[in-house]
Amino acid sequence: MITIVLAGVIGLLGTLVGTRLAISVLVRKGYGQLIRDDGPTSHHTKRGTPTMGGIVIVLAVLVAYFASHLITWSTPKASGLLVLFLMAGLGLVGFLDDFIKISKQRSLGLRSKAKLAGQIAVGLVFAILSFQFPNDRSGPSIYEGLGGITPASPAISFLRDIPILTLPVFLAVPWLMLLIAAASNGMNLTDGLDGLASGASVMVFGAYALINIWQNNQSCARIAAAGPTCYEVRDPHDLAVVAIALAGACFGFLWWNCQPAKIFMGDTGSLALGGAMAGMAIYTRTELLLLLIGGLFVINTLSVILQVSWFRISGGKRLFPMAPLHHTFELRGWAESTVVIRFWIVAGLFVAAGVALFYAEWVAGS
Repeated sequence: MITIVLAGVIGLLGTLVGTRLAISVLVRKGYGQLIRDDGPTSHHTKRGTPTMGGIVIVLAVLVAYFASHLITWSTPKASGLLVLFLMAGLGLVGFLDDFIKISKQRSLGLRSKAKLAGQIAVGLVFAILSFQFPNDRSGPSIYEGLGGITPASPAISFLRDIPILTLPVFLAVPWLMLLIAAASNGMNLTDGLDGLASGASVMVFGAYALINIWQNNQSCARIAAAGPTCYEVRDPHDLAVVAIALAGACFGFLWWNCQPAKIFMGDTGSLALGGAMAGMAIYTRTELLLLLIGGLFVINTLSVILQVSWFRISGGKRLFPMAPLHHTFELRGWAESTVVIRFWIVAGLFVAAGVALFYAEWVAGS
């Protein structure tokens, strides 16, 4: 438990202090945000605000994870390291996108195909590695042939694995890649208002910290007379360290990112956080529950999908004044701070419902 607390504190302090330093460096180098001409006109005043702040979040999480293990003389585990790999890998893809925007002075960074290729490459490596590193505990039937509990499960999961939806590994790999692409792009679409994505991320990663702590306490490996409600999950304690480091880092970053934002996380941060969110869902065996815990990101993503689909079907008509959905409320006269706070409330309700459902399933089965 000390490792978890240390990771959260170090992650928080890392972004509180590190983001201030990053703002000074980015301003000096002129690395400012470019604003889309077709976006809300109120956003034009944000032109030139330092971006790529996601670098600080990623570094703070990495430092928090390894420093907390070093201080407590604990050993990093495969699951935690793989989530960090996914976060850093997608963060690198986002960094390239941000850097091209700044260096070329255009609102478009990486071409869509190149950006997707980068996400696919990182997701593919992560998915393949997720079915390696089995522990020395023989698992349930779905792990037969894998030699024990691997970080990811070949079964599609909701509140835990669904045995009848067990996939062969060659199909489970693209399933994980789909989850990663959906979560990272959902986070990217939500990062459009000051503090919106970072504030919602604090709640989501805080929820996964609680879920991991609970799974660790109720782990089948820890309980002598394990019953049907115990969890066959690999490295839940280590995942809790990663989750709380992410929550702390996002919370510290929010200090500088709330309206009026002194810095934006950019694609560097949004792709990294989205990937980490998917990694948490995959490794906690709560893949479909992410639709509820990350409900705000789902709503924003669906608004874009519906907007684009309706535009093509109707021959140029729009379903919403602007997508993602948060921009629609801006165009209808809501102040940006009002939109952000109300969307935070919505995110909090989704997160609370997801955690409550997770716990209720355990209570019902015990």
